[in-house]
This record gives sequence, C-alpha cells and structure tokens, in this order.
Amino acid sequence: MLSAFVSALKTPDLRKKILFTLGLIAVYRLGATIPSPGVSYSAVQQCIDEAGTNDLFTVLNLFSGGALLQLSVFALGIMPFITASIIVQLLTVVIPRFEQLKKLGQAGQTKLTQYTRYLTIGLGVLQSTAFVALAINGQMFAGCSVTDQIVPDRSAFALITLVLTMTAGTAAIMWMGELITERGIGNGMSILIFTSIAARIPAEGRNILTQQGGVVFAVICVIALGIICAVVFVEQGQRRLPVQYAKRMIGRRMYGGTSTYLPLKVNQAGVIPVIFATSLLYLPTLLVQLISPTTVNADGTTEVSGWVQFLNLYVINQGSWVHIVLYFALIIFFTYFYVSITFNPTERADELKKYGGFIPGIRPGRPTAEYLQFVLNRITLPGSIYLGIVAILPNLFLELTGEGQNQNFPFGGTAVLIMVGVGLDTVKQIETQLMQRNYEGFLR
Repeated sequence: MLSAFVSALKTPDLRKKILFTLGLIAVYRLGATIPSPGVSYSAVQQCIDEAGTNDLFTVLNLFSGGALLQLSVFALGIMPFITASIIVQLLTVVIPRFEQLKKLGQAGQTKLTQYTRYLTIGLGVLQSTAFVALAINGQMFAGCSVTDQIVPDRSAFALITLVLTMTAGTAAIMWMGELITERGIGNGMSILIFTSIAARIPAEGRNILTQQGGVVFAVICVIALGIICAVVFVEQGQRRLPVQYAKRMIGRRMYGGTSTYLPLKVNQAGVIPVIFATSLLYLPTLLVQLISPTTVNADGTTEVSGWVQFLNLYVINQGSWVHIVLYFALIIFFTYFYVSITFNPTERADELKKYGGFIPGIRPGRPTAEYLQFVLNRITLPGSIYLGIVAILPNLFLELTGEGQNQNFPFGGTAVLIMVGVGLDTVKQIETQLMQRNYEGFLR
C-alpha cells in the first residue's frame, strides 16, 4: 500500500490531482474557522464552554466539522447540498419530468444537477436564517450568560449580511466539491464530508482521554478498530448474480457470448437511511424547543405538560430504550424504502433483455425482475440490521455507561459509516487511476 502511495505521488498528473484536492481541503477547513461578519468569536467560545453542545445540533455540527456552533463562514457545511440531493433524488420517482431527465443520460443528469444547485442555495438561505435566529434567541446555546453578545449588532443590514455570508459559504463549499470531482481525485462532496467528520475526532479523543483516563481511551480505541474492520467487511460484501450474454451475428462479426455478473451490495442504501432516521428523530426535540407548553398551577408555579415530559424522557433522551428501538426500526424501514426507490428490478431486467443478457436458469423479462426483487429483499434485511446496529452503538454506550445524553461516542453511528465508505471509494478511485498507468494498486 505504501508503494502504491509512492507511485501515485511519482505520477505527475495524479500528483497534481492529489495536491489540488489537499489544497481545497485546507481552504475548506480555513473557512470553517473564520467567524462570519458581526459574530463575536469570544462570546461564541464562552457559550460553548458554558452550555456545551445541544443534542439538536450534534449531527449538524458533526457534518460541518464544528463550524456550526462557531457560526463561521462555512457554518452550514455540506448539509444543504446533501438535503437538496436527497430531495431531488426522491422527486425523480414522484415527478414525471424528473424521471424523464434521469433517463436522458448525461444531458438529463446535468439538468438535475442544476436543479440541485438552486435548491441548495434556497435551503442555505432558510437554514442560515434559522440558525442565526436560534443563536440570537438563546436556543442554540441554552444556559449561556452572554447570548446577547454573540451578535452585538442586530440591525436588519447586519443580520442580512450574516445570512448572505453563510449562504455564500454553502455555495463555495458546493463549488469546491465539484472542483475536487472534476479536477481532483473524485468524490468531491464525500471527501469534504469525510474531512468535516475527521476534524472532530481529535477533539473527541482528547475529551475522552482527559475525562475518562488512559485505560478507557485505550479500550475505546480497540473497540473503534473492531468496528471499522466490521464495517469494511460488510461494505465490501456483495451478492454477484451471474449474467450470460447471447451470441449475435452483426455482419461477419460475432458479438456477445461473454459471461459477467450483476453485483448487489449488502448495504445497497449506504448511509442515507441513518440520515433519514436521525432527522426524523430530531423533530420532537425541535418541537419541544419551539413550543415548550407549560401549565400554570393555582399557586402560580409552572408545570411542564405530560406529553412533553414523555418526549423528553423516552423519545428525545438518546439513552432511552424507547429511543433506541425506535431509531433501529426507522433505519430498517428507510433502508427498504430507499432501496426500492434507487434500484428498480423491472428496469434492470428490461436492460438485460434489451442487450441480450440473461441470468442462467431464469427466463428474461418478468421472471428475471421477480428474481432480482427476491434476492434484493433477502440481502437488504441483513444490510438494514447492520446499519441499525452500527448506528445505535453510541446510544447503547450512553445507556450502558450512564454518562448522560450529551456525551458522544465518536467511533460509531453515522460518522464511522461515512468515513469508511468515503475512504474505500477514494482508495478505489486512486487505484483505478494507478492501474491505468500499469502500476500496482492498493489492494493486491
């Protein structure tokens, strides 16, 4: 593997791509630390020290590499683009126009990408406005004594400038991701997400080392290594369905007659179901924070409503068994839902029939589609269970150790799924480019 890295750096064009990618990553991390205009950096740091991290913003802060709570230029991170991409992908099933664009190939994909960019800017305006409002009202840093000093100038011009700056930061991140995809080593958006998550691991590890001691830190490192190995093993797992192509005579030449396979990954949905389930479970937290209904007793004291207490105790509390079971069930549901949208067995069977391909022992057409659906359902179940187990590891850690719901287990859940997936894809990208130049790849 080290020799492959040396070969990659010795290749001039590949070395330029790697250095170009590293340069954009450095710019991305720099923008994540620069405060937005009108934001008091000292007040933000004091609020972080006093109030800590709100559970509602834990995942969002993770995807932004800690930039959200600092209200930096790149505070929104890559989340608006991820949300816009998911929305556009889901709309291809609902809107016939989008479905037609998807079937047009590269031209249609270019048009869908343009729609994704427009939607990203719109979501950036909405999210930046919401986060600025939450920071000013004190809901982002509950219990902070200097909330009014975070944004000293609250005039309309200052707030509009702050919102536009964060939105422009989102557009710049989207542009850098596309540059990495076109001129870098590929997977631009995924690499930026990987960078954001990886930037939080040293701080989390330092907190565990200082608060829990060296023994607990060593145990967590061993557990992390085991989790990463298990995730790599499952992510590489796939069911290979043999496909045979019939021989065809075109003129004097014979085409076809080759054998290949159709790969179906165990984790066909990736990390999208975990993001869906996490976003849905944060809705009760947002509802309680925005409404917070209370009852005034006869003696003048206030009492929180019963359903709010139930939500706080069982649904919002990440260490609750109700929250864990609900989280696990939602991941399984969204895995089947997303796989059914992204993989259409009927279309795949029609493509095989169109090009003269067939699965040995299965008739082309409808029987092939039914067989593909049967195999897909069988492998989606272990894939969804695997996603659920990895995602609830931080919650089980909270429940078993009783450390409280604000603690983070940095080597489980969404973080490790994204990091391992992006790491494997990036290694494959570099390996492919090395193999094109007759060098040995990473995986021998």
